[in-house]
Amino acid sequence: MGFKKWYLIATLVIGVLLMSGCSLLKTPQSKPEQQTPPPANQKQAIQGNEPDITVFMHETGEKKTMKMEEYIAGVVAGEMKNDWPVEALAAQAILARTFTVQAIEEKGGVPARGTQASTDIKEFQAYDGKAVNDRVKKAVEMTRGMVATYQGKPIHAWFHASAGGITAMAKEGLNFKDEEPPYIQSVNSPDELAPSDVQNWTASFTKKEMIDVMTKMGKTAATIDSVEIGKKGPSGRATTLLINKTLEVSAPEVRVGLGSTKLKSMLLDKVEVSGDTIVFSGKGYGHGVGLSQWGANNLATKGKKPEEIIGQYFKDVTIEKRWN
Repeated sequence: MGFKKWYLIATLVIGVLLMSGCSLLKTPQSKPEQQTPPPANQKQAIQGNEPDITVFMHETGEKKTMKMEEYIAGVVAGEMKNDWPVEALAAQAILARTFTVQAIEEKGGVPARGTQASTDIKEFQAYDGKAVNDRVKKAVEMTRGMVATYQGKPIHAWFHASAGGITAMAKEGLNFKDEEPPYIQSVNSPDELAPSDVQNWTASFTKKEMIDVMTKMGKTAATIDSVEIGKKGPSGRATTLLINKTLEVSAPEVRVGLGSTKLKSMLLDKVEVSGDTIVFSGKGYGHGVGLSQWGANNLATKGKKPEEIIGQYFKDVTIEKRWN
């Protein structure tokens, strides 16, 4: 799931991150009715002082110890534009902190590096300490120690650039193998502030590129005559693609294989084969699960608080304060 350089950084990393009003031309299937969700509950459950954490700085290869909140500020600046509304940055701060705490509690952080976090987007979260400004500092300070939990445990704090108008369930957007988390929901998302090439886009690939990706997935095809949208999830995203009418492949895995910065989403309008080229048309940017950053931006401009923004995208979660 990073955003600050959303033209360059993929927002979908299946397996690694399972540790991120479009004027819709076509309405997604099974779109839920618009509702105003309650804000996330708040709870004082202070467990101690702000922790120090070790961070692998992948740019230099060094291991650095810093205060948790200093690290979170760098993540917020790396994952979201630092000139966005403070309330949107604050919602991102809560999720970045939640992601970090969950990873540390469940897996010890980044065991391969011997640290609790990493600045490598492929291993953990984006990080840009140089982009931390007063707006980011304010967002982090106003949410200091706050973590989103469900039944006392930190949630999977998934986020993505733009939902294209509707968010995805974990199984459809991420090919999530465990039980569907009860706090993940498919809801309308006000993503109309996203750039036009995020709201509607096309991406072209050669047949060879598709065949190579399929081979790595253990699916073989000598040639490709047709590519169609197969099964869809609750939000209307493709969960499978049908090759040559009979061969079914995982759509999220194809997206990662072809490049998730180019094949921006599986909220597809159509797929066409023309000569040696396969052309995908769709909307949104990212896996679509959890918080939409462009949606959060819009909600913040409308006066929504960080807890309300999180409550829009995650159901029945509690915001706990883990340290002062």
